[in-house]
Amino acid sequence: MKIHALSEALTVCRVESYQTVDFSRPLVFIGKTDEENSLVAETEYVPQNVLAREDGWRAFRIEGVLDFCLVGILSGILNVLKDSGIGVFTVSTYNTDYILVKEERFHEALNALDEAGYEITGR
Repeated sequence: MKIHALSEALTVCRVESYQTVDFSRPLVFIGKTDEENSLVAETEYVPQNVLAREDGWRAFRIEGVLDFCLVGILSGILNVLKDSGIGVFTVSTYNTDYILVKEERFHEALNALDEAGYEITGR
């Protein structure tokens, strides 16, 4: 399984609304519920209407399109990171999954996955 490391510095935050989000950027994830408007975006493009934020995230994605009938793909990756004591924030899209880890543990996470047999690209 291939994992692609992304270079962007990311922020996980809550925003008042999505009106000022720059959706032209390559990485923008939103999650809206009856309780909050969540946003993951490149740190330098986080809008001004932030209610709470946590900077210092990096991400990697599982390469390729994952069929919905596949089981255990994300679980396998998360178990490797759990065994290394690395916390995560995950985002799933229609095609694949993105795993965010804190910047200071990013290379450690990639090394642990490499040692577990995952092919890492984009370093």
